[in-house]
Amino acid sequence: MSTVVDRLRASDRAYATLLEEIQSGALAAGTVLAEVEQAARLGVSRTPMREALRRLAADGLAVQQSPRVTVVAGLDAEDIRALFEIRRALEETSARLAAGRGDATAFASLAEEFTHVDLSRDEGRDAYYALIARLDAELDRAVGNDYLSSALRTVRTHLVRVRRMARDKPERLAASAAEHRVIAGALASRDADLAAHATHVHLHNALESILASLDQQSSLEQQSALPEGTP
Repeated sequence: MSTVVDRLRASDRAYATLLEEIQSGALAAGTVLAEVEQAARLGVSRTPMREALRRLAADGLAVQQSPRVTVVAGLDAEDIRALFEIRRALEETSARLAAGRGDATAFASLAEEFTHVDLSRDEGRDAYYALIARLDAELDRAVGNDYLSSALRTVRTHLVRVRRMARDKPERLAASAAEHRVIAGALASRDADLAAHATHVHLHNALESILASLDQQSSLEQQSALPEGTP
């Protein structure tokens, strides 16, 4: 029994480390996750590493290109649009339900915190994303639907990768904080229609900003690939 437990713990550690590295961008899309090399790097045996890679593949964060080759999954514009389609359905539903079931005082406190976020420093931006996570947790608690919360956890796992695209856009971060404040305020006042609408507006703006960032990045990459002196 202890051997099984130890293996599971090793698998959990390997999974958590690889997940953080994929979400942070330390392991970029297309990076080969070689079982032997990763197991040695993380100090686990091949069996728990294999289990960790299977979990990443099940999450959609890794792709099995062949029986022996696993790579970090890509994330292009179509992937992001698809992610936001399901995100809209889940989060707008969650907002409506939470407005009627949640702790108004808790949401009012969160709305106040969104008013005072400091986005001028890395520490402030990290705290801002932690505040969003607390709002998500309070929403899940209010809704009290394990099926909905489980589906949202899967979406949020991918969103961490997507959110990196907004960290260097101060104007978008400031607008996002204001949008979250409106959402939390609507939940505090138990206004289901406003909570759902504010969530819809926030997701629309977030998607447009992310797609614009991808277009800009693609243009820069194309320009850098041109021969020197090309007009």
